[in-house]
Amino acid sequence: MKLGMIGLGKMGANMSRRLMQDGHEVVGFDLDESAVEELKNDGAAGATALDELVDQLDPPRVCWIMVPAGDAVDGTLSDLMPLLDEGDILVDGGNSNYKDTLRRGETAEEHGLHYVDVGTSGGVWGLEQGYSMMVGGSDEAVDQLRPALETLAPGPDKGWGHMGDTGSGHFVKMVHNGIEYGVMEAYAEGFDILKNKDDFDLDLQQVAETWRFGSVIRSWLLDLTARALDQDQDLPDIAPWVDDSGEGRWTVKEAIDLDVPAPVITDALISRFDSRVEDSYTHKLLAAMRNQFGGHDVKDADE
Repeated sequence: MKLGMIGLGKMGANMSRRLMQDGHEVVGFDLDESAVEELKNDGAAGATALDELVDQLDPPRVCWIMVPAGDAVDGTLSDLMPLLDEGDILVDGGNSNYKDTLRRGETAEEHGLHYVDVGTSGGVWGLEQGYSMMVGGSDEAVDQLRPALETLAPGPDKGWGHMGDTGSGHFVKMVHNGIEYGVMEAYAEGFDILKNKDDFDLDLQQVAETWRFGSVIRSWLLDLTARALDQDQDLPDIAPWVDDSGEGRWTVKEAIDLDVPAPVITDALISRFDSRVEDSYTHKLLAAMRNQFGGHDVKDADE
């Protein structure tokens, strides 16, 4: 299929490349013209404006948006919707708040457009290994997107699913990220305990490698932890300052609204706040993990 990819950052550009590797056609647009040129060098068509992108697509057009959550999405939609025709499909593959997605979906429907939310996980590794995608939208729109979804996923029938109506994809991705906070926190605290047991002088990278195979706590996050520890177990260049992207906060707020106890996710979020006022190995390793799976920036230890 042919689609327009709007936003060619770490995720959007690599998703475009994975699509093209499987024979799909991509028209790329980004405010950074060098990102467009780079993708064109890999075989994509490029656009210097949204109307130019739309003109290169065939009805029903598919415009896949990969820009930061919030105002950037609203601004893109405001400029893009007047250029589209009834039956065209808008896809938000970023980490939008599902409540914003519900609002945007209603606006799209008023314009006769389909609105599909694709909560996407996979980070910088998605190009090689595929992306986990949690999809919300109408059956009709999701069926039209199926060829692209099957390509982007780790396999045609695994790693992606149609969660339900518009908004459900971003809701499930929100909870996914909340769980991620809790799992990362548990690993980081555990390795902090190991590091502080001076009697044994433990090799933390060896411990991580041992746990990676056969252990009930093996996971991709543990694989990435082992990778981070292999570089330097003391993490001397990383400040113990852990950012949060917002989805952990949204998950905790939703849990409160639903009267669902979520102490682990809540404590993991609070721990990230603590990282900004204290110095600990737990927080250095949390920052290292975020860098490993998502390419998220870390604060230099000298800052």
